Amino acid sequence: MTTRRFIVAAMAAAITLTTVPANAQPTDDPIVIGHRGASGYRPEHTLASYRLAIELGADYIEPDVVSTKDGVLVARHENEIGGTTDVAAHPEFAARRTTKVIDGTTITGWFTEDFTYAELSTLRAKERLPLVRPDNTAYDGQFQIPTLDEVLDLAVQEGVGVYPETKHPSYFDSIGLSLEEPLVAALEAHDLDDKKDDVIVQSFEVGNLQDLDRMTKVDLAQLVDGSKGPADLPGVTYASMVTAAGLKAISRYADGVGAHKDWVLPRTNGATTVSSNVVRDAHKVNLVVHVWTLRRENQFMATNFRVGTDPNAPGDLFAETQAFLDAGVDGVFSDNPDIAAAALADWLG
Repeated sequence: MTTRRFIVAAMAAAITLTTVPANAQPTDDPIVIGHRGASGYRPEHTLASYRLAIELGADYIEPDVVSTKDGVLVARHENEIGGTTDVAAHPEFAARRTTKVIDGTTITGWFTEDFTYAELSTLRAKERLPLVRPDNTAYDGQFQIPTLDEVLDLAVQEGVGVYPETKHPSYFDSIGLSLEEPLVAALEAHDLDDKKDDVIVQSFEVGNLQDLDRMTKVDLAQLVDGSKGPADLPGVTYASMVTAAGLKAISRYADGVGAHKDWVLPRTNGATTVSSNVVRDAHKVNLVVHVWTLRRENQFMATNFRVGTDPNAPGDLFAETQAFLDAGVDGVFSDNPDIAAAALADWLG
């Protein structure tokens, strides 16, 4: 992967608030993206989670993509798999536990790039948040790690969109396991490589999206976290990327923005306030805006959507979803796509 220089001029460090509602996407209804599948109900990034998301009304399913040692793309939220699989219970892999620096963060565990796919296929998924979602632990040990090809097969079979995220692309490029070429090849093999196809490729980094802009016709989305900045662009902040100037720069290589939800509905003293200018400014340069991540548990919500004081109890995700729809977003990522889909259907009237 060859990273091109990303230049953003005259970016302010903060977004500007407005009391004027942002304009909704004028041509298409907003979409619901099953975040890691239906990860509120099944262990994330398993075929069972993706299937359930589809059953619950998701328009797109989202596989995060990492690589194995032998170049097979698999669906895991991170390349470190100690928290999402039973690898620690496999004595044959005990010596694979190691410490690495990934995008500037020191992490100890087991990493997909140290396993062949045949070895990974002997592992089973487990719930990443067992204390938050204890019901999901009933499915621990039942599901394998799916390949990207298997996820694409499912999406084609069920007629839904697919929203892959390239995870740590610069890191994988640095160890000779570039994600872009096999991802594009997989999309082409499944006849999902045209602009008309319901495919959106996303990344928190910039250079790989710029490369993908030359490599594929499918839509691309720049992910924007709530703090820090892209790992491949030291000195550039995500705050600068959601200014009007930053969004205009993004529009030169991407078709949308996957924004941390606080950029769209900022919080004051824990509660959401009025809409920011992010959606309005994005739409001005023909970028769609999809916000992440809407989860039903209180701890993941602004205080005005919480119900009771138990951080793991369900809050009012229906109301939260509609608040973001009112703010003009073009789609929502949700761990609970059934609630998000119901809120969208009600909002559409």
